[in-house]
Amino acid sequence: MYAVVGCSACRALWLLADPGDAETATCPRCRRRHRTADLKRFYTAADREAAREARAAMLADRADATDAFEATPSVADLDAAADDAVVDDREYLDAAGVDADAAAAAGERATGGDGGSQSRPEIVRDALRTLDSPAAADVIEYASERGVPADAAADLLDRLVRRGEASESGGTYRLL
Repeated sequence: MYAVVGCSACRALWLLADPGDAETATCPRCRRRHRTADLKRFYTAADREAAREARAAMLADRADATDAFEATPSVADLDAAADDAVVDDREYLDAAGVDADAAAAAGERATGGDGGSQSRPEIVRDALRTLDSPAAADVIEYASERGVPADAAADLLDRLVRRGEASESGGTYRLL
């Protein structure tokens, strides 16, 4: 059960789910707490969408925008229209002159574990995982061989330590 209720302090309207379950409800606008038994119920419905539509109609009426509200389709109608109007990826790529199969294969290569690219922080974490007793110079060298600039690798290593994701003891780093 859903009810459209109103705040006596700021006149805000909101939906209250299962109004009988809780003893109090808080106004989302002014944060005033109300006893649910004392709240005025402007509309009640078993369906949440019906209660949302009723609240929207009340807000439009309050703003003298009833004509515009009535001319606008419901959310359910807009969802149905959007589902019907969608162009799938293959159709879009074909219209653009792109081979959809080649694009899918390139996407799999880029996101797959084999030969895919890693972010700079992932490369520094991998260095800490794979190197035996990695010192800062070892981590920076490992990252540099994989395309991370030395100053960026050093900065990322410092950040990992500051965030508590890695530790440094005696010049040796490890992931936590």
